[in-house]
Amino acid sequence: MRIGAHMSVAGGVSRAVERAVAHGCEALQIFSKNANRWRGKPLDPAEVRRFRARIDQTGIRPVVSHASYLINLATTLPLLRGQSITAFIDELDRAHALGLLGVVIHPGTCTAGTEEDALRLVADAIRQVFKARPRQPTMVILEHTAGQGRTIGHRFEHLATILGHLDGSARVGVCLDTCHVVASGYDIVSETGYRETFTAFERLVGFERLKVLHGNDSKKPCGSRVDRHEHIGKGCLGEEPFRRLLHDPRFTGLPILIETEKSKGWEKARTIVADPLDTMNLETLRRLRD
Repeated sequence: MRIGAHMSVAGGVSRAVERAVAHGCEALQIFSKNANRWRGKPLDPAEVRRFRARIDQTGIRPVVSHASYLINLATTLPLLRGQSITAFIDELDRAHALGLLGVVIHPGTCTAGTEEDALRLVADAIRQVFKARPRQPTMVILEHTAGQGRTIGHRFEHLATILGHLDGSARVGVCLDTCHVVASGYDIVSETGYRETFTAFERLVGFERLKVLHGNDSKKPCGSRVDRHEHIGKGCLGEEPFRRLLHDPRFTGLPILIETEKSKGWEKARTIVADPLDTMNLETLRRLRD
């Protein structure tokens, strides 16, 4: 597996690559705009060129972006739905300009109706996005969620249903987050639970759909449906599930990206230096892999 992290784009998108290099990352995730705003500043063409050149020079791959947390493709509210689809098209355009593999996005939250209704709404929104950008190769990467509140995507069946509504489009992939998997009720801590979880994933979704893993421990126990990331080996997963993942041939070549807490103020530093907390988590994964 290729070990990497989510890195800040503060100071320009190319700075995320330099931060990844400083941490010895082999893969990378970024926000291509402020994740808590609907609209972002247009990408600086010079920064885009620097970003793409440095990615080529460093061999960091794959690189993905994570969509804004405001986007909700499952909503029935007309204004929010329109804003979400427009914002998601912009996310794909930004990722395409940067040459990224795809955009990771949470499927969304029910605002009315049943889970089945919400899953169909997500698929319909993605279909509209693809219709707006028919020739773009950038992937939509659906992230499996922890299942807080009325969020969808916390069962493998949910992901399979969305894929089914989209006729198995090759432009749609899946992201698994180790914290979300456990929080949503899949036991990957025990050896038996790990085997049963990924047997179910292979049957319902398929490993060919899996494009990205988020490597996060969980502050909350299995089935809590609470999304709280913890440092690798310090939470309810411990180190063993990560060791299994890193040595499981089904995940060979895939990126595992940490989204763990960073040191306070680190992203605002003028000079690019390694964050001690990121270094700790990345070194733990490297030790377990190597």
